[in-house]
Amino acid sequence: MPENYPLELSVEEARHLLATHPEGVRLIDVREPHEWEICRIPGAELIPMRQIPERLGSLPKDKHLLIHCHHGGRSLRVTEFLRTRGHAAVSNVAGGIDAWALAFDPAMPRY
Repeated sequence: MPENYPLELSVEEARHLLATHPEGVRLIDVREPHEWEICRIPGAELIPMRQIPERLGSLPKDKHLLIHCHHGGRSLRVTEFLRTRGHAAVSNVAGGIDAWALAFDPAMPRY
């Protein structure tokens, strides 16, 4: 695992980390439940953006948190918020689930 965690990772980099360090990485989806019902990345954990402040204490600081949303805007804001609250090992997944679908899962519903 890298010592310096980049602010953003590509979907390819995120997928590589999930495959090679499954015990050291958590993929967190900050979209809304209705978006989660449309499509999701296997293994992701849903924590809608608005719930992040109240769930702050339950997020581990010893794992690399990969944050994603639909296109990467909300997840970047969550990544920056978490970094200001003492979570250094947090990276935004640039392009979000839409980029993931385009790169890896063309059958995944897009919206």
